[in-house]
Amino acid sequence: QVLAWGLRGLRGAVREPRLELQWGEQSLWTPPIEDMATNPNFPSNVFVLTLAVPEEERLVPPVRLRLWHRADSERRRLLGQATVRALGPFRCPPPRREQLLGSGTPGNGSHTVGHWGHLSPPAPAPHQDEEGEEEEERDWWSRFYASIEDKEPQGRWGTNGDRLKIYSCELEAVPEFEGLQDFCQSFPLHKPGRAPPPGQHPEPVGSFQGLFRIYPVPEEPGAAPAPRCFQRLPPSQPQECLVRVYIVRAFELSPRDVTGLSDPYVRVALGKKTLGQREHYVPNTLEPVFGRMFELTATIPLEKDLRVTILDHDEVPPDQEIGSTTIDLEQRLLSRYRAHCGLPALYRTCNLGMGTPRGQGHPGEGGDSAVTATLRGHGVARTPEMGDRSGRWSLGVTRTDAGGQRGTAGDRCQPVRCPQGKVQMWVDIFPIKLGPPGPPVNIDPRRAEGYELRCVVWNVRDTDLGDINLLGQRMSDIYVCGWLDGLPEQRQHTDIHYRSRNGNGAFNWRFVFPFEFLAAEKLCAIHRKEHVWSLDETLLKVPPKLILQVWDNDKFKADDLLGILELELTRLPRPARSPRLCRAPPGDLPWLPWLPWLPWAWLRAPGLARSPLNLFRRRRARGWWPCTMQEDSGQRLSGKLELSLELLTAQEAEERPVGKGRGEPNKHPTLPEP
Repeated sequence: QVLAWGLRGLRGAVREPRLELQWGEQSLWTPPIEDMATNPNFPSNVFVLTLAVPEEERLVPPVRLRLWHRADSERRRLLGQATVRALGPFRCPPPRREQLLGSGTPGNGSHTVGHWGHLSPPAPAPHQDEEGEEEEERDWWSRFYASIEDKEPQGRWGTNGDRLKIYSCELEAVPEFEGLQDFCQSFPLHKPGRAPPPGQHPEPVGSFQGLFRIYPVPEEPGAAPAPRCFQRLPPSQPQECLVRVYIVRAFELSPRDVTGLSDPYVRVALGKKTLGQREHYVPNTLEPVFGRMFELTATIPLEKDLRVTILDHDEVPPDQEIGSTTIDLEQRLLSRYRAHCGLPALYRTCNLGMGTPRGQGHPGEGGDSAVTATLRGHGVARTPEMGDRSGRWSLGVTRTDAGGQRGTAGDRCQPVRCPQGKVQMWVDIFPIKLGPPGPPVNIDPRRAEGYELRCVVWNVRDTDLGDINLLGQRMSDIYVCGWLDGLPEQRQHTDIHYRSRNGNGAFNWRFVFPFEFLAAEKLCAIHRKEHVWSLDETLLKVPPKLILQVWDNDKFKADDLLGILELELTRLPRPARSPRLCRAPPGDLPWLPWLPWLPWAWLRAPGLARSPLNLFRRRRARGWWPCTMQEDSGQRLSGKLELSLELLTAQEAEERPVGKGRGEPNKHPTLPEP
């Protein structure tokens, strides 16, 4: 059985093309396509050939395809041909008696029971952390970063229902999706003549969109005929569709500037429409976060190839192209593996992926599962594996002629296509005949929020004694300095506690560190110019980490480092109540080594959460933390710091101002002279 869906990619003046299919001694002709510009699909789509073939696969004759078009009123001309030799994947096993008869791919607006998923009972509400979870953090970006491998969700509310399905490759490369060619496959047609030399891939003149199904005919008299495939086909007429393209981010981009970076921006083209402005570039990065949504209308399959291009913004045009990828929208619309909108798979508002609620409830393609596409362009191949040249997502950047058609570089010189980076994105397709869809998903990048960290250094205990006085007694002139990681210009230090002979010191000194924080990524955003001649600021993202150092002040030589304490604000080790319970963390576990600091009564307390603190939720913490020094044998306890940490938003900090050190306004809390 043959599904002859249509022809794609024919260029030039082609009149009434029709396909000749020959299998062994049998052959058939499709009806001609009257006008390729208005409908490139065949008027009739399903044909049947009956042929006795050997059971052994290697003896089965191949299927030969020939594409003809009308050269004039009386003769036809052969445009292209192809041979399909491996027919094993098209064989269908004999149906079982209890098997449900009928097959095919449901079209738009039709569903097969049990095929698109199942209904699940309502999922329980996410469990709230004991310290609370801010509602504003549960946006799309929070779920995105909680779903990728290098950003595990923090807090216990992050269940599978709150996560997105993110594929690390093109959808065509996902094994269970069958290359998105379950409805019909693309068979390239080449010019007639001798076969090309090994290793060369000539440019096809077009492609045949179709599929074959081979199944045995019952030999017993009176037996029921084998069930026919392709019974429920989608409409073969072109469909007007609303297409929403979501570009999340790109990474591993090839640099285009002398600094080793790029200023990338996105351009989306579908048919004759092109969207994307060069002013919306991300400066000085190879891993830009775009968060852009482009909305276009297209007639599929007349406008089926969506092209996504990443370009490097230059002060003087033209901009350099970093790479591009092409997405076949028709395959996604016809495949049964497409995501559906309307009937949710889980009854909860934060469920995404297959069955995502979308306003009007379209059975067209949709869903928030993101995929990673490979960008390709001109360059030197990094690996010997260049990939499949027919890959729809790996379409290379080739030269174009004045008419916009893809050109070839000749037999002796061909452009080298190699990966230029990756882009994470997804596409929603809504047939317009089904009515307007719901609002688009908001993936605008979250802006960094202003915060202020206030750290009060109260006391130091048991620090190392680095000097010897005139009486031969060991002593230290102790002071503490601190800053946030990535912001060394905010370095602050306390006054000096002179001549401490027991390693103790009192300070009552306040550090104030303003910074910007990306809640979804749990990283600090730092904007700075890399060089004096840089035109744009570079965005750096670092974990919110407070670094404190204890020093011994010396007048005639360099100061001696006595201890270091690093506190990550999103995973803050729980402090000890007293210096006696404050101990050095043995080993490399993230938070379990800090438990020995806690009183045993705390450890025995029922329901105590022993996980680290998130200061962005807890907002305040006070206690004793250990300072350590790295030696050959490992970390050594070199002192203890009594701190109080308070985290405020920029607005709260403006409403409750405080001074640095013991300066005015000296409140929240008031710090007396020690």
